Amino acid sequence: MPELPEVETVRAGLARHVLGRTVARVDVLRDYSVRRQPGGPAEFVGELVGRRLDAAVRRGKYLWLLLDAPAGLDTPVGPDSSAAGPPRAALMAHLGMSGQLLVHGAEPAGPVPAHLRVRIGLDDGAQVHFIDQRTFGHLSVTALTPTTDGAAGGQGSAEPAVPQPVAHIARDLLDPALDRAGVIAALRRRRTGVKRALLDQTLVSGVGNIYADEALWRARLHYARPTDVLRAVDAGRLLDAAAAVMSEALVAGGTSFDALYVNVNGQSGYFDRSLAVYGQEGRPCPRCGTPVRRDEFMNRSAYTCPTCQPRPRSGRW
Repeated sequence: MPELPEVETVRAGLARHVLGRTVARVDVLRDYSVRRQPGGPAEFVGELVGRRLDAAVRRGKYLWLLLDAPAGLDTPVGPDSSAAGPPRAALMAHLGMSGQLLVHGAEPAGPVPAHLRVRIGLDDGAQVHFIDQRTFGHLSVTALTPTTDGAAGGQGSAEPAVPQPVAHIARDLLDPALDRAGVIAALRRRRTGVKRALLDQTLVSGVGNIYADEALWRARLHYARPTDVLRAVDAGRLLDAAAAVMSEALVAGGTSFDALYVNVNGQSGYFDRSLAVYGQEGRPCPRCGTPVRRDEFMNRSAYTCPTCQPRPRSGRW
């Protein structure tokens, strides 16, 4: 599943290519891709056509495009917005396992692309294609709700609001408004393994399986280390490692293992060349040379160096 660096790469691409443009036409080619829209495809199309795309915003793995207010409505979002009419809305995209948002400068020639689910035509002739091979992703137009802390909703906009389905998602490690001390305290209050906690998007968002394994390796922590006995300094080191590895992945355009992980121009990222342990079973640890180990973890995998990241004895330290 795309993680923070992959989604941020897409967000930045959308910000460069589609902002300020107005939606002229929407074609829903697979109803299931707008399944979260209460009124179905007809409502989805009606909410989008004629709206201007004002900002591309991301929190964690969630991405949305702010829409201008419908004509004649003054609808700011904020603590006093209830008196100003209905809140602004956003086109929210959850990419799921294989979702892509690709921007085309004009009507693509040839047959309809494989796995094209939604096509959004803009007033300058450009098109945004939502491609989703495995169909776990979805698009919806949803109202915004004010952030609980009054800070910007996410990367890409100063507006203190998020789509309602994202309200429970925590800030991510690259968010300037993140309460780092609060995250460390909350992490240490949990009674679970540290990787499970790191993947909990209500604690800190944006970290998935790939960057969790890479961060744990950098911090020399085993994924099963109990959080409630984790020292504050170790928790801080882990958060720093996760922020660093995601920042480095952003520079590389994210991690791509196949054609599913691409930016808005269809180009793959290449941070996979820099992975220390994820997907490296049997290969030497870059730090000590011990063969990397793979374990089953939450229906996925966990990759560790047995020497650098010793497993807790009897599950607790």
